[in-house]
Amino acid sequence: MPKNHHYQLKITWTGNKGSGTDHYTNYERSHTIEIENKVPILASSDTPFLGDATKHNPEDFLLASLATCHMLWYLHLCADAAVIVTSYTDQPTGILVQKEDGGGSFSEVTLHPTVTVQNVNMIEKANALHAKANQKCFIANSVNFEVKHMPLCLTIENL
Repeated sequence: MPKNHHYQLKITWTGNKGSGTDHYTNYERSHTIEIENKVPILASSDTPFLGDATKHNPEDFLLASLATCHMLWYLHLCADAAVIVTSYTDQPTGILVQKEDGGGSFSEVTLHPTVTVQNVNMIEKANALHAKANQKCFIANSVNFEVKHMPLCLTIENL
């Protein structure tokens, strides 16, 4: 039977410089993201949209959500398949296509996970589990663009 999981957070705009949104360039895009019992996140828009480069932006969060969801499913599937992962890093990349009217959307995201497994006999299965993790990933299943994978699998002996 399907289960519903509910999520809630609070977004507060903190960028009013005194005149509100009286002009596009007169306000900051700064805001906080708050979730009960978690550290608040200082955020903004990306710099091409007059944001603060020192703060996270929605595009960062989309990449992070896709990469971490994939990683968590991948680690789960590896544990179930007796593939012993000793290290996992990822450097996801994404392409945002902006339209002339200012709108736009991501056309693709590519995950670049580098996985270290305990021994060489685990590499083939470790690589195959990326496809299954993609099928399971809640976030990848929620977007309307392709999430690609370019994994690299190493063994402890290769380090």
